[in-house]
Amino acid sequence: MQAGGMIFARGIARAFGGAVLFAVPLLMTMEMWQLGFSMSRTRLAIFVAATLPMLIGLSYYSGFEKTQSFAEDIEDAFVAYATGWIASALMLFLFGMIGPHMPPGEVIGKIGIQSVPASIGAIVARKQLQARDGGSGGEREDRATYRGELFLMAAGAVFVAFNVAPTEEMLLIAYTMTPWHALALAFISVLMLHGFVYTVGFAGQEERPDYAGFWLTFLHFTIAGYGIALLVSLYVLWIFERTTGIAPPEIAMMMVVLGFPASLGAATARLIV
Repeated sequence: MQAGGMIFARGIARAFGGAVLFAVPLLMTMEMWQLGFSMSRTRLAIFVAATLPMLIGLSYYSGFEKTQSFAEDIEDAFVAYATGWIASALMLFLFGMIGPHMPPGEVIGKIGIQSVPASIGAIVARKQLQARDGGSGGEREDRATYRGELFLMAAGAVFVAFNVAPTEEMLLIAYTMTPWHALALAFISVLMLHGFVYTVGFAGQEERPDYAGFWLTFLHFTIAGYGIALLVSLYVLWIFERTTGIAPPEIAMMMVVLGFPASLGAATARLIV
């Protein structure tokens, strides 16, 4: 019992470290502070609710501790979210972004939006911090089905895209680009996604299935991965209210811009989640 408690305590400490490590860039971003104050509470609730299933899946593949059942994955997902919430509250307080003089709604909003990236950092802490008490969880990833691979791509896309989605620079790039720039960026995104996953010798890269030729692999993984990156981009843009009052062509341009980091996150999902 004591040994189990020590392992769990190490897992919690690792989760807290992962939460702070991943959330720091966003905890120190002005746009995130503003979103915490002004963001629709309905969208914030949807954002949190949609994150919990992803945390459960990430707990199975690379959680901060090994789990043996679906019930344990659910438990660890909620532990990770609670850890992310506490880490966000503590850091925002230390930065002077929340305090007892602020309305409760503003405090909860700022913590709530930051708790999502922090909880993702908490749940993938075992992979990121390279725990030595049972490996990196790769044996679980190796058993991932095709749907599991697509899920990991989506999680990787969220992991990376979240860091730039709330910034004004992302919008500026989208408004500055021409349609030809967008087509070129989409082509480069697909090319890099395929190259990262199947060509460049990164640790953890995917192996091309023996039965699959180039085109089958390209369609099933590369194109599917880029499609997932674009859908993740649209979802994040909607959550952050970047699509409100914007014409469809401009939304498509923003999707392509955000799809670039999202596709890199999808390509390197095995490395980061």
